[in-house]
Amino acid sequence: MLPSAAELVAHFLRSNGYTQTLNSFVEEADLPSDVGTGSDSLVTIESILQEKKTFDLSLSFEKFGVDDTERGWTNQAPVEPTVVGNLPNRSNILSVSVFDLVLPSATDIRQYIGVTTADRQFHLLDPSTPSLDLVHTYSSFQDSPILDIVPVDSTHLLIASMSGKLTLFDTVNNTVLEERKDHSKYLVKLSIWSSDGNSLLVASAGWDAKIYLYQLDVSAEKPQLGDPIGTLALPSIPESTVFITLSGDSSPVLLVSRRDSTFLHYYAVPSAESPAFTLVAKQNLAPHSNAWVAFTPSDVQICPTNPYLAAIATSSTPHMKLLVVKLLLPPTRSSVLDGEPSLGPDGTVTQVSQARAELLVAEKEEAAILVNVSTLAPQTSYSTPRLVWRPDGSGVYVSSDDGMVRGIEAKSGKLVASLKAHEPGSKLRCLWAGHINRNHAEGLGSDDKTEYLISGGFDQRLVLWSPS
Repeated sequence: MLPSAAELVAHFLRSNGYTQTLNSFVEEADLPSDVGTGSDSLVTIESILQEKKTFDLSLSFEKFGVDDTERGWTNQAPVEPTVVGNLPNRSNILSVSVFDLVLPSATDIRQYIGVTTADRQFHLLDPSTPSLDLVHTYSSFQDSPILDIVPVDSTHLLIASMSGKLTLFDTVNNTVLEERKDHSKYLVKLSIWSSDGNSLLVASAGWDAKIYLYQLDVSAEKPQLGDPIGTLALPSIPESTVFITLSGDSSPVLLVSRRDSTFLHYYAVPSAESPAFTLVAKQNLAPHSNAWVAFTPSDVQICPTNPYLAAIATSSTPHMKLLVVKLLLPPTRSSVLDGEPSLGPDGTVTQVSQARAELLVAEKEEAAILVNVSTLAPQTSYSTPRLVWRPDGSGVYVSSDDGMVRGIEAKSGKLVASLKAHEPGSKLRCLWAGHINRNHAEGLGSDDKTEYLISGGFDQRLVLWSPS
């Protein structure tokens, strides 16, 4: 049992020889005359003060953002939950997104909510109806649960499955155009990039520690992925990928985060001049850490209002850490230096010059981290951290293993929203945030800019969050 405050004070006075003060304290506090004697407890005033200093020091490692009015949490955020009960079967929800598609039953482009579940099904819901009516369920074109879906355009979808299969699906004719199985394990992430809207680059990342790059011509009568035009073999499993356009020459760069690495890796994609992936830069998210691996950048999402600002959900335990960082990219592909060694004053390579160069890089990487805070979202080493930006870039929502969706302000890293509708203690697997046109049937079209949040998890619940 911990000693009382009076016992701690008496023990401190007795052990330090403050006899008169101790006698006065014992008399005024009406304590036994032998209070504070013979105590073998490790808890003392000194140990409490030392623990307080350690706690204050740990807080200094959290980096809060500076005042930035452009990224302050805006009002009218989604807070009211609606549990969707139109899914035909109860199953763990693996992914959720919103698509603008043309279906066989419609003649125009309509907005749909796409949901994939662990029973290998893909559901489309109509957000324009009050109860989000089920429009269609696909259950035949994948041999395993679907982990990611990316729309190519309004008539084609790219679908990634747990078996490693990549499927190109035609939503108008309700047919599979192509199936590829270049990955031998889970295909967990798809990313696309386009400069003209017709020719697309498609990157697929799998648990076989490989990334394949395809080129897809959307303007063709029957689009095909074909064989990969590039393959990137990694030392560990890729966790997140996203295409970024360089500011200088508008060329694409693939950002890759992988397990057991605190770095963001930037790869120039294969081209006629360079037929292989080329590492053009990398950015350490823990530049001053002495640990071998402090965390893994599990989910990287680009800010919708700034293409060179990213929010990163990490694998930190017992709570998720959130980073908001500036991406340190070269302006052009050709401007990348070939790693020339640092030279000393006399033109020779020295350990001191190399250490100074590494310190300058670390300081630059540290300055690029605008926010580094704990989200208080519990997770374990088996969790799948997820986050989504609010469409105005004012904040992010993060997943958790306690069934709660948390909203974090982007400028300060403050926890500003705690949304409860999932079962307590359940794992949240997927999030989506953006504008949904729920009044399409009333003829309002795309003028409706109401912000919504969608969450799904292993409690088998799909929740639509709307503004109050």
